[in-house]
Amino acid sequence: MVAIVVFITGPLPDPPGLKCVKEGLGPKHPVVFVPGIVTGGLELWEGHECADGLFRKRLWGGTFGEVYKRPSCWLQHMSLDNETGLDPSGIKVRPVSGLVAADYFAPGYFVWAVLIANFARVGYEEKNMYMAAYDWRLSFQNTEVRDRTLSRLKRNIEMMVEINGGEKAVIIPHSMGVLYFLHFMKWVEAPAPMGGGGGSDWCAKHIKSVMNIGGPLLGAPKALAGLFSAEAKDIAFVRGIAPGVLDSDVFHIQTLQHIMRMSRTWDSTMSMIPKGGETIWGGLDWSPEEGYIPKNKTQGNNDTSLSTQNESYSKGSQAKNPNYGRLISFGRDVAETHSSQIERVDFRGAIKGNNHANKTCRDVWTEYHDIGLGGIKAIADYKAYTAGDLVDLLEFVAPKMMVRGSVHYSHGLADDLDDPKYQHYKYWSNALETKLPIAPDMEIYSMYGVGIPTERAYVYKLTPQTECYIPFQIDNTAGDTNPHVCLKDGVYTVDGDETVPALSAGFMCAKGWRGKTRFNPSGIKTYVREYDHNPPSNLLEGRGTESGAHVDILGNFQLIEDVLRVATGASGEDIGSDRVYTDIFKWSEKINLKL
Repeated sequence: MVAIVVFITGPLPDPPGLKCVKEGLGPKHPVVFVPGIVTGGLELWEGHECADGLFRKRLWGGTFGEVYKRPSCWLQHMSLDNETGLDPSGIKVRPVSGLVAADYFAPGYFVWAVLIANFARVGYEEKNMYMAAYDWRLSFQNTEVRDRTLSRLKRNIEMMVEINGGEKAVIIPHSMGVLYFLHFMKWVEAPAPMGGGGGSDWCAKHIKSVMNIGGPLLGAPKALAGLFSAEAKDIAFVRGIAPGVLDSDVFHIQTLQHIMRMSRTWDSTMSMIPKGGETIWGGLDWSPEEGYIPKNKTQGNNDTSLSTQNESYSKGSQAKNPNYGRLISFGRDVAETHSSQIERVDFRGAIKGNNHANKTCRDVWTEYHDIGLGGIKAIADYKAYTAGDLVDLLEFVAPKMMVRGSVHYSHGLADDLDDPKYQHYKYWSNALETKLPIAPDMEIYSMYGVGIPTERAYVYKLTPQTECYIPFQIDNTAGDTNPHVCLKDGVYTVDGDETVPALSAGFMCAKGWRGKTRFNPSGIKTYVREYDHNPPSNLLEGRGTESGAHVDILGNFQLIEDVLRVATGASGEDIGSDRVYTDIFKWSEKINLKL
């Protein structure tokens, strides 16, 4: 017998798996893990001459040695074709298969490993535990076009249900995997050739529960910043402490420009652009979370009761009112001024002009070299952007990327879900433009971390014109020394898991899908489970066992126990129904959405 050892430090009560074993629990429902963006390994199957010797070696995940040894070659092979969003000529990079695809992201940095180990302790093995690995760079529908990934997922779930005595599966998606599986649930029941042809009762027959972890169901502002300027809070912070480093020739490449060029070929990133426009995310002078300032915890609070923690969150909400609805503001004064005092010049239809850099910068082409100085000025002159402006903004600065993206994704809010147009796959990963399956016995959970400042809006500035430059940059000088003010390094934050705001992760289960609604016609039961971030008290405790951070939550003992109990037979009511620390239900009520 081989011992299963996964090291994780922090306060160590009985691991959840051992706790469940002591209660006599064992495997019941087969489980399927659906990883998110960047956490799944990718390996080389075919490449150019510069990649000799790398056949079936990991280009993503593992040690990342090739980033340092052959940076230009690595970037070339990790990029997709800019026209098709599929393989470039002569290159095949494919997802690693099996549980090892996403157990560890890099040596010592677990993703799914702790969760898998606890399932194994209860008695699970590969016959009833499956990692639905896919190429997370591709659009969701293109994973089927190129790799037949959706078809293989359908067959694996059917097989696992069959060999486990007809017990329905528990699906555990994480991060972007939540959107991927939402797409799958529509695909599997839709008729061929666009869908999987499983019929309108496939989900009802095969799925017990969908336990979404850290799901950006309504998108994530962080994804917007990545597409707009190849940066987010972390990059802005690095700029502040080490000016010029990220603009220099690191590894003999212009770092951010190459990151932008590569990541803009990954169509999956467009699935996480904020959805629902101003109805969901707010306008120039309002937002659902207005008045709330998140608290960053620096030490544990194991003895703090739920009611006391709710009181502390409430006290934090008495601070001044950031304009979260302005996802992008050019200048702090624009971010803080009432909209009636802002003079905006519409960028739509502006003459872009010429930029000679597009002849000399092809190696770091980012589409900014095609919009010209006139286009750059037009973007800055609009001054403040709400969620209703985002698609137009990205179509202006990255038209080729958005031509591909508009084929595969939509970011709107449906007026009439019975309109035949919503049968198209581009709507299937948008919870606001699609219906859940008819499966009244199914359960859906929103499980996510809270208590960590999470990116919600940005203060931008124009960057000095240089050769091959990215013209827009988060203004890291915009901030406040008051630790209770939620503007730091040019980034406004709200409550969430550091990556996904609580509003995005929790709204659908709190309101959009709660009870019988037009988005949930059969009344699938929904539960909101928040996990309050309790960081380790010192560095020796590593990533801890009570983390609410976006990836580290997969090692959170409380979350793992909840998932194990459902997989071994419990229902949402059995594990306590809703558990919230934020004002997610109050924020949801502020959103005027026809249900």
